[in-house]
Amino acid sequence: MKIAFTTSDRIHINSHFGSAKEIDVYEINAEGYQFLETLNFEGELKEDGNEDKVAPKLAALADCAIVYVVAIGGTAAAKLIKKGVTPVKARSEEEKISELLNKLVETLKGNPPPWLRKALQPKTKNFADEIEDEATV
Repeated sequence: MKIAFTTSDRIHINSHFGSAKEIDVYEINAEGYQFLETLNFEGELKEDGNEDKVAPKLAALADCAIVYVVAIGGTAAAKLIKKGVTPVKARSEEEKISELLNKLVETLKGNPPPWLRKALQPKTKNFADEIEDEATV
């Protein structure tokens, strides 16, 4: 499963979703985790309520199960959830990506909590998504 983290230093979960210039993506399972890529976003990304700036992030994160953020607006969170991506707020800007990944690996070895089991389920398209996909073909 792919998990993403909004970060400005590649160590901590310390960026707001909308204004994040970088999002690190990892592959994780019960055996461990591996860094995959850093997604870079350009342009005017300040926290201003402009929801157009989140569209490229939504597209880039479509195959992720979870994205960890320090903060996220309600509209962006709802759009992520609609795409099957679970947004999770970090406890603080000091929370380290590596520590969270290690905890998640241990959790996956045991009995994951209900929210994580749901995030692990394969994504299914709803009728509205299928219509939207057909319109872009």
